[in-house]
Amino acid sequence: MRIALFSDIHGNREALAACLHHAERQKAERLVFLGDLVGYGADPGWVVETVRACVARGDAIALLGNHDEAAASPRGAVGMNDVAAAAIGWTRRQLDPEAVAFLASLPLVAEDGERLYVHADASAPGRWRYVTSAEAALRSLSATEARVTICGHVHVPALFGLTATEKLVSHRPAPGVAVPLLRPRRWLAVLGAVGQPRDGDPRACYGLLDTDSSELTWVRVPYDVAAAAAKIRAAGLPELLAERLERGR
Repeated sequence: MRIALFSDIHGNREALAACLHHAERQKAERLVFLGDLVGYGADPGWVVETVRACVARGDAIALLGNHDEAAASPRGAVGMNDVAAAAIGWTRRQLDPEAVAFLASLPLVAEDGERLYVHADASAPGRWRYVTSAEAALRSLSATEARVTICGHVHVPALFGLTATEKLVSHRPAPGVAVPLLRPRRWLAVLGAVGQPRDGDPRACYGLLDTDSSELTWVRVPYDVAAAAAKIRAAGLPELLAERLERGR
């Protein structure tokens, strides 16, 4: 089975549409959305409705991200920086009650066979800690018995493997190159962002997991960055959010 993995869409319609189209051409049979459907981008309503429709069809899993929580919670953007908080305030005004209810209903984690899906650090999913180091990866891996843990939140692709002797090795995945998730190692994969990459490559990023061969590929998909950035500016959202799309940082 081929599973398409999407994280950190952040209200970017153009990026998500391009990734979904690419995944369909790759014959993905299941879709997994690892949170942060909204925040930053100018099309939160379209993104939420698209994901909700996928889940309703029965072939998709969707999780809660910290921006989703902020958009759906009466508390709003607690602890976020000024740019993120401004985007959440705008996003909350765009979402209808059904979209808010859908976001509020999303779980923090999902188990799928030997895989665990989570937006951030699996050791404390609701604390929204980033997995950006070997120490954080080991903490996350130690919190679960899943053979493969897949998360987002960081916006930069990464891969960590834990050997049978508890040695942690890190990899930098190359776009389009399938990585075998070999046994007996346990793995933690950090997806890049569909809607706001921060690794210097402005193309959208999603994961494609082949469960038969146990191979994971980070896929980069070109999309209309200029259109997405123009919408952000037209909405009156912070300029930095448009510039980030253009720079991929």
